[in-house]
Amino acid sequence: MITYREYVALSLHINGEDRRVVVRPADTLLHVLRDGLGLTGTKVGCENGDCGACTVLVDGQPVKSCMVLAVEMEGSEITTIEGLHDTAIQRAFIQENGFQCGYCTSGFIVNAYALLKAHPNPDSDTIRTWLEGNLCRCTGYEGIERAVKAV
Repeated sequence: MITYREYVALSLHINGEDRRVVVRPADTLLHVLRDGLGLTGTKVGCENGDCGACTVLVDGQPVKSCMVLAVEMEGSEITTIEGLHDTAIQRAFIQENGFQCGYCTSGFIVNAYALLKAHPNPDSDTIRTWLEGNLCRCTGYEGIERAVKAV
């Protein structure tokens, strides 16, 4: 990390690539991903950690990117929805209609991916517990649960 007055040059490992970006020390990972690196699949929702639309993986664990500073992420492996392109869980969301408007879908897919890595054959209670930090205002959660079970 190199500091230039009020800016910091970071090297972040995102979706298998090393990326360099200059940020303010107070910039959240969410805004650096979207505004600094053009990874707009991570959505801006509530910006206070309640909705889960901004969920990414940090070292394999789901993290709400609006709640962490980008400068804290140096040395971590970050995976966004773009890094999960054409995965089984993404295909299952499409096949099982696990979305409606789609705004929250990327956060659900990222969280469901981590769930399936930790619990390859989860029961309904485990699925609900893991996904309770992601909110959808358009649809019921049945399609989402079906998508997770389909994988």
